[in-house]
Amino acid sequence: MENYWLFTIAVFTGFFAINSPVGNIPIFLSLTKQADRITKKNISKKATFTAFVIVTGFIIIGKYVFELFGITIPAFKITGGILIFFVGFEMIRAQESSIDNQTEVNFNEGISVSPLAIPILAGPGTIVTAMNFTTNAGYLQMGIIVAMVALIMWLNYLAFISSDYLVRFIGKNKIVVIEKIMGLIIAIIGTSMFIEGVKLAFLIPPAA
Repeated sequence: MENYWLFTIAVFTGFFAINSPVGNIPIFLSLTKQADRITKKNISKKATFTAFVIVTGFIIIGKYVFELFGITIPAFKITGGILIFFVGFEMIRAQESSIDNQTEVNFNEGISVSPLAIPILAGPGTIVTAMNFTTNAGYLQMGIIVAMVALIMWLNYLAFISSDYLVRFIGKNKIVVIEKIMGLIIAIIGTSMFIEGVKLAFLIPPAA
């Protein structure tokens, strides 16, 4: 049972780092600055639910995708590790997103699907993280992964509907600091995944 608790914590930490609710707030505010409170709530609900369905779909069919395309676990971990590392590296560099820099936003509730659900909430990093956790997962572990995805999306929903208040309470500068810390954690997760993939590929035994 203790192993399952440790697995749950690891899954939650991985998803929270790659999909930080606080880090997504500035993007959400930028995209919805022309929307009223009710519309923001509807967009938040649709975006998080759509992202949950997408990531859950990859969790369920991930193993079949591996078998269909002949993808090996070491190759996936190495490639996924590199991808996740660069996601974290870009967050550490704090390069401003082109989405955040838009001076005019042509408001459309379709933003709940793109770009909010895809690729902000259910982006490559989130999908890779989900599939990495499912590579050797049993049914109970798969359930834990799905539950953690649901929890992360719910936290994103709460962050979105409370975004105006949170920015005033936390401050924009602190949100940037949190994003950098999340970026460092993501980069470390990517590096660990890469090292694990190399060990599997070359049959290197784990350290004692």
